[in-house]
Amino acid sequence: MYDKKSLKAEEFISHEEILDTLKYAEENKNNVELIDKIIAKAKLKKGLEHREASVLLACEIKEKNEEIYELAREIKQEFYGNRIVLFAPLYLSNYCVNGCVYCPYHAQNRHIARKKMTQEEIKKEVIALQDMGHKRLAIETGEDPIHNPIEYVLESLKTIYSIHHKNGAIRRANVNIAATTVENYRKLKEAGIGTYILFQETYHKESYEKLHPTGPKHNYAYHTEAMDRAMEGGIDDVGLGVLFGLERYKYEFAGLLMHAEHLEAVHNVGPHTISVPRIRHADDIDPSKFDNGIDDDTFCKIVACIRVAVPYTGMICSTRESAAVRARVLNLGISQISGGSKTSVGGYAEENETEEDSSQFDVTDTRTLDEVMKWLMELGYLPSFCTACYREGRTGERFMEICKSKQIQNCCHPNALITLKEYLEDYASPETKIVGEKLIKKEFAELQESKVKEVLANNLEKIEAGERDFRF
Repeated sequence: MYDKKSLKAEEFISHEEILDTLKYAEENKNNVELIDKIIAKAKLKKGLEHREASVLLACEIKEKNEEIYELAREIKQEFYGNRIVLFAPLYLSNYCVNGCVYCPYHAQNRHIARKKMTQEEIKKEVIALQDMGHKRLAIETGEDPIHNPIEYVLESLKTIYSIHHKNGAIRRANVNIAATTVENYRKLKEAGIGTYILFQETYHKESYEKLHPTGPKHNYAYHTEAMDRAMEGGIDDVGLGVLFGLERYKYEFAGLLMHAEHLEAVHNVGPHTISVPRIRHADDIDPSKFDNGIDDDTFCKIVACIRVAVPYTGMICSTRESAAVRARVLNLGISQISGGSKTSVGGYAEENETEEDSSQFDVTDTRTLDEVMKWLMELGYLPSFCTACYREGRTGERFMEICKSKQIQNCCHPNALITLKEYLEDYASPETKIVGEKLIKKEFAELQESKVKEVLANNLEKIEAGERDFRF
């Protein structure tokens, strides 16, 4: 039985409800009257239910799809403006006891280079990331209770936050580790993490168990119910995601939105972010062996429909995607991207000849962070390294309230300009700095609040004089 308020995975992600949803969407994919009604509701910018959004995803009418794309662009601009938050993944360890068939870290892979960084090695990685200009990281580890216990993660977080190199500092560390206990989530909260991220991989229980044949991750319910335990442990910002290509994309889309609806119904706050990774080649993983891959056009449609369905949720697109694809989805809903990423353990501090053999997946967008920054600004976007909401306590339900009222613009936009100015002063190439200074002048001139402009102008001058870390 489907019950979005249930705490049981198979009830808030009901297989029968998803099948009924897909049947309903297929039957109505060319129902102009219904599609117009759903689009009209979406224009209120308060979101859609999974059935409604699934009809839009299934829609085959070209003119209506263009309306969906245009609405996604409008919602993205209204709630997030032209800001794009940047981050980088940091892999601490690739030891793993699971048997996930789509990931090269699986325990049966005997030839991949295994590594767990010491705290001194982590320090070198963080300094390398700081020297690139990064302020926000996503911490990654394989699941291994011996090599990667919670104590190791907590110690690593302490190390990461303690390092201040020149003008560099990691101001927010999000954490993507295996499903764990309420007690361990409390420890992560106390350690000062930002968002807890856990990809479902697939919401199809039967497929999930086949894709995770061995190891603790095989337990579908324990994994799927992890976000409820995280929130019970005090973490109010959580990030969802599926790995597109493992199962039928329409099934995953419906499951993803049902999970978001569940969190909203039970905890009064939906996911802080939704990620949309597609399966990629890595070591012994051949994506062509998975028969549910999606093309770029379908990928863009998914992004647009998620944005229309959950207007207030941030959306993440990693370097799994090419520059061309990332350019397409930026204005359809993506609000965060990674840049200059390495997906191997120890990939930032040293040139590792075996990096491709120890990476979790092959990076498609291989540009440096500076190249990504310049590219974003030339496209008209405002790159941001802002972490102010997290550090000012604007998280969870409070963040969503501010976001829904659109007051977040008064904080996020000037904060983005402040962090961009820091980047230009400390890390940018001369060419990127020229582009960035022009953008700051343009964006500053367009600000409406006189008091905000006054404070911002003062802060920008202080940054030029050598001071750092201002925030609204």
